[in-house]
Amino acid sequence: MGVDIERERFDRRDFELFARRLDDNLSALSTILGSDRFGEGPLCLGAELELFLVDAACQPSPCGDALLACVAERDFSAEIDRFNIECNTDPCDLDAAPFANLGQQLSRRFETLARQASPHGARPVMIGILPTLDAAHLRGSMTDTARYRALSRQLRERRRAPFQLRIDGIDPLTFQHDDITLEGAATSLQIHLRVPPADFARVYNAVQLSTAPALAVAGNSPLLLGHRLWEETRVALFKQSVDERSVAQRQQGEPARVSFGHGWLQSGAYELFEQNVRHFEPILPLLGPQAPLEVLAAGRLPTLSELRLHSGTVWRWNRPVYDTAGGGHVRIEMRALPAGPTIADMQSNAAFLVGLALALANDDAAPHESLPFTDAESNFYAAARDGLDATLRWPTPAGIETTRAGQLAQRLLPVARRGLLAAGVADADYSPHLERIEERIATGQTGARWQRARFEQLLPSRSREEALRQLVEEYIEHSAGNTPAHRWPR
Repeated sequence: MGVDIERERFDRRDFELFARRLDDNLSALSTILGSDRFGEGPLCLGAELELFLVDAACQPSPCGDALLACVAERDFSAEIDRFNIECNTDPCDLDAAPFANLGQQLSRRFETLARQASPHGARPVMIGILPTLDAAHLRGSMTDTARYRALSRQLRERRRAPFQLRIDGIDPLTFQHDDITLEGAATSLQIHLRVPPADFARVYNAVQLSTAPALAVAGNSPLLLGHRLWEETRVALFKQSVDERSVAQRQQGEPARVSFGHGWLQSGAYELFEQNVRHFEPILPLLGPQAPLEVLAAGRLPTLSELRLHSGTVWRWNRPVYDTAGGGHVRIEMRALPAGPTIADMQSNAAFLVGLALALANDDAAPHESLPFTDAESNFYAAARDGLDATLRWPTPAGIETTRAGQLAQRLLPVARRGLLAAGVADADYSPHLERIEERIATGQTGARWQRARFEQLLPSRSREEALRQLVEEYIEHSAGNTPAHRWPR
């Protein structure tokens, strides 16, 4: 999805050829997914973690390029801004202690990055949005690659106006920017779940339904440019920071490239890829070396590089991924969870989301069918805005009920436990993480709530800038001990 490109300027002929190749990709994908052998195998879990890099004064440090030259390419990759970097983990089968494995891999990657960053006077930070980030840090911050330059130019030209942020909160924010470096202000933990193609639709719908309660308990992004906004401000920030639509296009209902989706999935992964092609114009029309139908006719598995490149410019919060690795497979990339506050917190967030989704996917009653998709979408944005206090609508045997997100999540913990157990995850691997979610709900202290409360405590005796710096310094100190955020001093 993050493949680099060599060109950054394109003409009409490039877009015409790319559109034809996308149609060939879809034809090939339809045949591939119809094969009995493709994508079969055990459920497995992988992850990507996006991080901030900060200097001794807790300001963003644009040393990502320098660090990438010092670390293993397969373990780390560039992000859109030079003060970000991404850690990648290897996949792990669900019956092989996936959450312990996730924690061990992230710990090793983080320690490696911290060692390499130290000579540059920098430190990595696991946080959804860095509180000390300001407008000045965004100027000239883009990672110098053709992919990011082309992506920013294409979206900006389609929009024909600066990118505009309007986010409500205690300190409502209105802000505009000329490129897409605002996207780099939001960092996440992206969970990848490989599933057999035949099971894709029911698991994907279950992931969609599960995302709101999982996000509500995971908030860690309450501050942007010094403004107190949503519990998960990342959600509003990301959607608006790459929105190519004009005001008229938004009013006409044209879909956004960042979205929760367009309805419950009816058939399978192909349906989502086809929507990506039919609903969104290409941005990066670069042809790969393969003619996919010819490769398929020769008995080999095509890379579908054009479809993968195009799908990488459609940012669903839960999106499909096609991959030739391991004999070929499809997987669900869950993009809603924030980075941080600690590795322990992220293990817990992942266990709750994955376990709940697997349980709901195996429910004969198909819970999503009794909830209008618009309610699931509203749940997602409510969870991002209000966290544990969000009001969510949830399907039950007695009908749809309206309840507070914290209470709903508490009630869903045994459901998540059941889903993980049925998938072959050992009790010792998931129980501590679900217990941690239960404790978090009981205390009412997420990473977002700790940040906001501490910031408000610091404000009376310090300038806003110094309060933000002190907040980040304390956050880094607490995070380093891997003590879950609900246990941090209030």
